[in-house]
Amino acid sequence: MNRFISAALALSAATLISVSAFAADPLAGTTWRTFDDKTGAPKVLVTFSESSNGLSGKIVKRLAGSTIEQCSACSGALRNKPLIGLPIIHHLRTTGGNEYGDGEILDPKSGKTYRLNGKLSSDGKTLELRGYIGFALLGRTQVWTREN
Repeated sequence: MNRFISAALALSAATLISVSAFAADPLAGTTWRTFDDKTGAPKVLVTFSESSNGLSGKIVKRLAGSTIEQCSACSGALRNKPLIGLPIIHHLRTTGGNEYGDGEILDPKSGKTYRLNGKLSSDGKTLELRGYIGFALLGRTQVWTREN
């Protein structure tokens, strides 16, 4: 009887582990290269993490095209925080398939926060993010590339 209970517990644990592995969002743990809208120069690397509040992203590295070192335009607790480690994406959630919504993105240059939608390409190599105020039609889109 003890063997049966042990086997059942082991099977249950294995099932929970495999289900949680499949539940992880494809963006969680990935790093993305961002680009300047005007010059096309690479700016920063952003890494995504997942929590009960959705996906979040923080800057993990400045690149040659980055023109700022800290968030001097930010307000509150983020004012004058260094760019490295700065959380810029919050609450991004999958809305089905490779699409995301309900997020927010901070522009460290202006200190403004925008609503955020996104779409992961089918090959997982590019991420199209649209930041906007009010309506998604009134915003701008950036395409980020996945770091290896």
